[in-house]
Amino acid sequence: MRDDTTLPEKADDYARHVSPYFVIEDKQSKYKADKLFKRLRRKVGHAIGDYGMIEPDDKVMVCISGGKDSYAMLDLLLSLKRSAPFPFTLIPVHLDPGFPGTPEGVVEGHLQKVGLPYHIIKRPVFEISKEKLQGKKTMCSICSRMRRGFLYGFAREMGFNKVALGHHRDDILATYFLNLFYSGIMKTMPPILRTDDDTLTLIRPLAYCRERDLNILSKLKDYPVLPKGLCGYGEDQQRAAMVAMLRKWDKEYPKRTDIIFKALKNVVPSHLLDQNLFDFSKISAGPKIK
Repeated sequence: MRDDTTLPEKADDYARHVSPYFVIEDKQSKYKADKLFKRLRRKVGHAIGDYGMIEPDDKVMVCISGGKDSYAMLDLLLSLKRSAPFPFTLIPVHLDPGFPGTPEGVVEGHLQKVGLPYHIIKRPVFEISKEKLQGKKTMCSICSRMRRGFLYGFAREMGFNKVALGHHRDDILATYFLNLFYSGIMKTMPPILRTDDDTLTLIRPLAYCRERDLNILSKLKDYPVLPKGLCGYGEDQQRAAMVAMLRKWDKEYPKRTDIIFKALKNVVPSHLLDQNLFDFSKISAGPKIK
């Protein structure tokens, strides 16, 4: 891959050696790790191409939560940027929500190692969420909405036009079933979405990546992942149930989730029941619907 003259020298050097191939000594393990990274890189590239996620001169805010997925997303986007046919800007941004007991400097230390310009923003998400909780067992929905609000506001303030989120294929499937089973609606996290005020485009470059591959990459790269449960309120039980269901299917019926994900890309409105998607009242007048 070529050197990217739009990257700081430190970031370009990091991107050149971003594959876990460069941190493993055993020859066989090196090539397995590199094969995994290239597969993930290819999937991210395909997702970006299929949905037009990144275009020339985009200014992309890469949201870094401190979890394995966002670290992997940044690495994969950096690697792709070095061979991209057009220029675009990547700026990592980490929002510190003020959870008690959060290790100091963990995320910032990693971003310094990467070498890109970055931002660490602190917002009172935990304190405000706690006030709004009013006896509920979890604050996940309140917290996530507030985080997004603060991040989108910062993106607008800083002139970003794209916001990259680290949701992967398994997140998309879990959200689909969460909406299907608990809300009676067929929708999920789309790979690309325009905000309601039409000021930002949200992208999910990991949309085609399986979580198990990201888990392996995280271990190989030894990402400094922040501990889970820092808020002290536990995880969303409904979402956890969907994740457990998908993992069970992966063990018992290995191709099932692949087929379901394929189905989300192959929707036939005339063979469902939503009158807003298809005008059934005119079906008798033809032409024949395939």
